Amino acid sequence: MRRCVVFFHAHPDDEALLTSGTMAALAAQGHRVVLVVATAGEAGLAADSLRGDLGERRLVELHASAGMLGVGRVEVLGYADSGLAGDPTPAPPQGRLPRLADADVGAVAATLARLLREERADVVTGYDANGGYGHPDHIAVHHIAAAAAELAGTPLLLEATVPRDRLLAAARRVNRLLPPTRRIDLTPWARAYSASADVTHGIDVRRFAAARRASMRAHASQATADSGARTLGVFTRVPPPLFGWVFGREWYRQPGLTVEHRFDEMFATLPA
Repeated sequence: MRRCVVFFHAHPDDEALLTSGTMAALAAQGHRVVLVVATAGEAGLAADSLRGDLGERRLVELHASAGMLGVGRVEVLGYADSGLAGDPTPAPPQGRLPRLADADVGAVAATLARLLREERADVVTGYDANGGYGHPDHIAVHHIAAAAAELAGTPLLLEATVPRDRLLAAARRVNRLLPPTRRIDLTPWARAYSASADVTHGIDVRRFAAARRASMRAHASQATADSGARTLGVFTRVPPPLFGWVFGREWYRQPGLTVEHRFDEMFATLPA
């Protein structure tokens, strides 16, 4: 049976990092894959030389990534990027939508719910309660996705996440291969994403490692930096055999579900 899955993300490149393998796998199986992104990511970290048109650039990159994954529809809601907590971001121009973190959850959820009903979505994805690494927009997505699923009556909500113990093990292994100046600071990761016991689905996407790498590389602006190393840039340089190990599985949490053994198929808990 052909299903429809709507992947809801905060910024361009979030889909590449968290769900691109699942998206490619579902598209290859003939399912309809819809990508909804709340903001253009204009407050993202990037080289200063890209700052003037970063939002427009990131949307071009988003559509390139979506094309590589077999996405059937891309929608951008147009909210302003809130930036990382504590970072100064300019107020949106008058008449424009507010920062996502400042937006009314019910209003954004209503917009997303209309799309879910239009697509007759079987599944919608959001983020875990930590918003992954705590970005204000990711935390907003957590609340918006849950509210939209309830409004639309979407049968299954899954929260894209990572078991933090596996994340740290993989990141430490990658760091050991890098020169000190390009290593990732792992301190914030110790409290990020979800405890392993809370992860209910683990999807094997090793067959789609090439699509995952291509999706990440499409977001070239997010691999730039005037100082230090960017996570996305580091990931795209991981050698192919190790890349398949590090990024060979994608993870989801189904709210309210406790399992002894993780499901290995996205639709395993979809109500009949």
